[in-house]
Amino acid sequence: MRIGNFETPGNVFLAPMAGVTDLPFRLICKQFEASLLYTEMINAKAVCYEDKNTFDMLLVEDQEKPVAVQIFGSEPGFMAEAARTLTELNRFEIIDINMGCPAPKVVKAGDGSALMKNPKLAYDIVNKVKAATNLPVTVKFRKGWDEKSINALEFGKLMQEAGADAVTLHGRTREQYYSGTADWEIIKELKEKLTIPVIANGDITSFDAAERILDITKADALMIGRGAQGNPFIFKEVNDYMESAILPKEICPKLKIDTAISHYKLALKYKTQHKAVTEMRKHLGWYLKGLKNSARIKDHINKMYEPSDVINALTEYAQSLT
Repeated sequence: MRIGNFETPGNVFLAPMAGVTDLPFRLICKQFEASLLYTEMINAKAVCYEDKNTFDMLLVEDQEKPVAVQIFGSEPGFMAEAARTLTELNRFEIIDINMGCPAPKVVKAGDGSALMKNPKLAYDIVNKVKAATNLPVTVKFRKGWDEKSINALEFGKLMQEAGADAVTLHGRTREQYYSGTADWEIIKELKEKLTIPVIANGDITSFDAAERILDITKADALMIGRGAQGNPFIFKEVNDYMESAILPKEICPKLKIDTAISHYKLALKYKTQHKAVTEMRKHLGWYLKGLKNSARIKDHINKMYEPSDVINALTEYAQSLT
């Protein structure tokens, strides 16, 4: 699949997720064959102001490439300057623009999905970012602001006219956040309307859901977000099924916990101990979900601050399940 001047190695992508798709998690998803990885959403102004914490989020390792960086903001000048800076870092293959985040804090500033209420400004942002970089520029957005203002088809067409090399559509409105079910039919309609690639997003939680969304929408690629939380195995499952019709086997508890420990060690490698320990709690909760006596072990490790104690507790828990 070609996005602008970049040929992707596959069509099963990891979605950008704030507080989730950091370097350690991306490396784990790459291990399980995610075709293209996205950073957490990056504040364009913070890039322009050379904020240290923001630049820490932009660290990329060669073994995880290709990586797309997602930026957010609503001021065309800052967005273009951030795109120039990110291009000069020579770390990313794609610059993605967030126009779908529903978080109140983001929307209140006029960023994320608030831009769907201002298509002219959205056009100007894409147009100026495109002029500021030689990397492909993509846009991720939603079905609309609410059920009374469904404008994904018109908005997508405008993004194409502004110069976007591909778009990703999440089949929910901003008012839905992540409730209800994603509308895959509107992704199909958008695919029929545009000439640039369309990436499908929303409710892809299994290999059969991946098959259905591609069958219904005829999208060029799919992007998995929450379906990968605690379940990076989904990328290999989807790829194996689409390439060879191999039905996935149930993921055994040992693999889940071994992967969780590997993820934990990567977090310790790239972050301070305190940050790694606290941030990994949500990830460990996702890995352990559904396993026998998982509530007890989650409560136990959430009270721990020494990484060795957490790893030992997980190892002992895994042994208790065999």
